[in-house]
Amino acid sequence: MREAFLFGAMGMLRERVLELADKCAPQHRTVQPPGFNNNILWHLGHILTVTDGIMYGLSGEASQLPASYRTFFGNGTKPSDWGDGVPSWETIIEQLKGQPQQIIAHFTGRLHQAAKENFANAETAGELLQVNLMHEHNHAGSINAMLKVLNS
Repeated sequence: MREAFLFGAMGMLRERVLELADKCAPQHRTVQPPGFNNNILWHLGHILTVTDGIMYGLSGEASQLPASYRTFFGNGTKPSDWGDGVPSWETIIEQLKGQPQQIIAHFTGRLHQAAKENFANAETAGELLQVNLMHEHNHAGSINAMLKVLNS
């Protein structure tokens, strides 16, 4: 698959996630609606954290985020377990905005790079990016659903 296509898809999806975040009223950012396991801040932090883990960790590269992000936003975490030090909405938004360019700068010409053994059986960084797009799209749908409930 062409590098420009994959990077373009990543950028469009991230813009969609950021548009959804813009629709979230400040008083709803940390509300867990009935029937949902997390809140919108968690989903945004999770997208950021898992993208970092998939793209960098599974490529054998160093994480670009503080290790504490995994304790707040990693798989199996939930806001009800949060202690002090949760990154702010503004911090997460700024990092989400910058992450696609960071990935493009790091992986341009390297999407053929071999991936470490992983849950998705992706063999290259390019395949990892495709896995990540599916993951991010899933969470964008969750955020959209949560906004509908919170705004009703």
